[in-house]
Amino acid sequence: MSTAPTVYDVAERSGVSIATVSRVYRNPDSVRAETRERVLAAARELGYVPSGNARGLASRSTGVLGLCFPDYSDPDAEAEATEAEEEDAATLYADQIIRGMERAARRHGYALLIAASLKGGPESLVAKVAGRVDGFAVLARTVPTQELEVISRRQPVVMLAGPREGTDHLDHLDHIEVANFDGQHELTRHLIEDHGLRRLAYIGSAEESPDVEARFRGYLAACRTGGVRVSDEPDLRVAMMTQAEGERAVDVLLAREGERPDALVFANDQLAVGALHALQQQGLRVPDDVVVTGFDGIPLSRLVRPALTTVRQPMLRMGEEAVELLIKRLTGTRDTEPVSLMLPVTVVRRASCGCGKADDAGPERR
Repeated sequence: MSTAPTVYDVAERSGVSIATVSRVYRNPDSVRAETRERVLAAARELGYVPSGNARGLASRSTGVLGLCFPDYSDPDAEAEATEAEEEDAATLYADQIIRGMERAARRHGYALLIAASLKGGPESLVAKVAGRVDGFAVLARTVPTQELEVISRRQPVVMLAGPREGTDHLDHLDHIEVANFDGQHELTRHLIEDHGLRRLAYIGSAEESPDVEARFRGYLAACRTGGVRVSDEPDLRVAMMTQAEGERAVDVLLAREGERPDALVFANDQLAVGALHALQQQGLRVPDDVVVTGFDGIPLSRLVRPALTTVRQPMLRMGEEAVELLIKRLTGTRDTEPVSLMLPVTVVRRASCGCGKADDAGPERR
């Protein structure tokens, strides 16, 4: 039996992110005309019906699961990628989680309703989503605790990312996170012990991101174990974790007095990719003059030159596990105790740290 085309199918066919497809239907003037036409053409070819036109279907009490997250799309990644790279470049963190959820939902005969918003945040969407789905997943700290408390009394909710202890009164919810601390700790240890680097600079995002906080703690722990003196605060905080901010971070760090860092350790891959561009423009070689690392393992990390050393998250698996937990709650096959999953990560050693080609498919080498 064939299944109805989804937002992911349109994104894949048109070579943009899922968030961009959403913006084409919600706010078409915010998307470049060429990109908008490509998305609409793909939707016509596939016979895709956007969620806004299918609200009657989504409002049924069964057969639909939801995902609520902020719009984390990186306009720099979409605007600057070549045609050959655009499809991979646009597949960012949230898109991979959506893909995993959609795959698992299809296996169980469920549809997936996606709610993403930058303006006004997900607070304005979560109540609407909850009223149209049997259960939903939500990224930690993106929806007010009081709202989730009320919603979780009548339907299952799975929290994604962030530490369980950061969910305040939501300890009764199922929870999935990845080993952010362990991944950043191992990557930093690799730079210090295997490459002998001593002057490291960490570039992170705003403090409200629990995942980035965990990564920074892993970085600090590895530096202290390795005898490397670093500040208790990131060397630089950025407002958004985009390529443009990564480029600006390089300009700021290189303008500071004192010795240039041996390595720039970025909180995500998008920042690191922007830094690679900026360093090349300034005539600095990576990794000969400075090492650059990222975190997440988005497809773009392997396409840039030099290929980016990073920590790969199991983003697809996170989405799939979220659906499996929701289904078990809905079918009554899970006991009442909350489930807390910690998914492992993999350090991928590539040319940007001096390791050359890494075995992308292989396990982390310790």
